[in-house]
Amino acid sequence: MKTTQLNEVHRAAGAKLVDFAGWEMPLHYGSQLEEHRTVRTDAGMFDTSHMLAIDVQGEDAREFLIYAFANNIERLADTGKALYSCMLAEDGGVIDDLIVYFLGDEFYRVIVNAGTADGDLAWLEALRVKKGAEVTLNPRRDLAMIAVQGPNAREKTFTALPELRAYAADIGVFFGVQVGDTFVARTGYTGEDGFELLVPGNTAASVWNKLAAAGVRPCGLGSRDTLRLEAGMNLYGQDMDVKVTPLESGLAWTVDLKSPRDFVGKAALASKPATRHSVGLVLPPKGGVLRAHMVVHTPAGDGEITSGTFSPTLDRSIALARVPVAVKVGDTVQVAIRDKKVDAKVVKPPFARNGKALV
Repeated sequence: MKTTQLNEVHRAAGAKLVDFAGWEMPLHYGSQLEEHRTVRTDAGMFDTSHMLAIDVQGEDAREFLIYAFANNIERLADTGKALYSCMLAEDGGVIDDLIVYFLGDEFYRVIVNAGTADGDLAWLEALRVKKGAEVTLNPRRDLAMIAVQGPNAREKTFTALPELRAYAADIGVFFGVQVGDTFVARTGYTGEDGFELLVPGNTAASVWNKLAAAGVRPCGLGSRDTLRLEAGMNLYGQDMDVKVTPLESGLAWTVDLKSPRDFVGKAALASKPATRHSVGLVLPPKGGVLRAHMVVHTPAGDGEITSGTFSPTLDRSIALARVPVAVKVGDTVQVAIRDKKVDAKVVKPPFARNGKALV
């Protein structure tokens, strides 16, 4: 099993370690619920070093990524600006979802998921050869990634790492900046403000310990999952994968079908309108717990929950579900929980962000 540069730090802290996409990662450090609430009210940090940064450089970098990604990186005009996108197969299936940063006319940084990283790199290399593009693909396994999230995350980051303040205090949401050997991005996966820090692997433990000393609480994958689901954010392998399109996964907003540019999967998406879409579901308090793969019964046909959990912020169960497009926000559907059908309300995600319930 693979380990991140922070593995020994997690062990020393008594984290419960589990296998995630072939990586040994912390599930929690004691109380998943307390970790969740800390991120919503204060500041928590996550080891996300299992994810991979790929630096794409060269004179054809821009045109290459315009073709490779479903969202249009022509929108990236300001240095440091980031864009969320899917990378699609020819049939429109989602190979991965990712963030791409514009760092220069011939320099982009792409952050991909852990479980898909090797396949993503191979796919991009195959596209590079196919297009004859003058680009290099540099996987940055020398970097560790720490996500510091919560309403107090940015200020506590500056307390721990004061050298970042002068350069990163004023960057906007979905922007990144290089400060010495640290890449600071105002992005995240929790629905809260904060930073994602890419640092040299040999300094990761020192950075982590400085953040902890500044009052940032270590958090594991368990709270990261409940936080991202409350924020209405998809998880690759559950809410979308190569068998479904972004149009079926609540990600139509990331697909640019209007501009004349071509991209991988565009023809397939244009030729087959989605018959299913992704919606949010909410149960009444004490109505049970929604889980992935539960059947959703609707008058238009059955659907399926893709992600479900108990929401600490809403104090009830929530889910993302793929259902027939005839199902609309405000409808009531039924979910099969064990041997019982339970009513659930259809809502538009996100369920909670910036510490507040939204549904």
